[in-house]
Amino acid sequence: MARKNFRELEARMSPEARARARAKTSEMLKELALSELRQIKELTQQELAKLMDVDQAAISKLERRTDMHVSTLNGVVEALGGKLELRAEFPDGDAFAVVLGGKKKRVA
Repeated sequence: MARKNFRELEARMSPEARARARAKTSEMLKELALSELRQIKELTQQELAKLMDVDQAAISKLERRTDMHVSTLNGVVEALGGKLELRAEFPDGDAFAVVLGGKKKRVA
């Protein structure tokens, strides 16, 4: 099977298909695993471990978890220089920022 250059395939797509592909790509880039987030911030597991005062093995284990405490996730995000925000969205269109230990705030 001959290899196709993506640009050639893209050139044959309709403008609507290209727009859908760009939108899907944008959405996919918003959803990252912790390891991908760390890599985007250009840190190794060892460097993140040092920032969090844990060993590299702990970071490796964290990145493989499918479930963790919000406080743990918050610690990782803060160590990467970010701020964790939780948001609850409902089918009726309501959305709220969730503040742990505080009151919920309505989000636009």
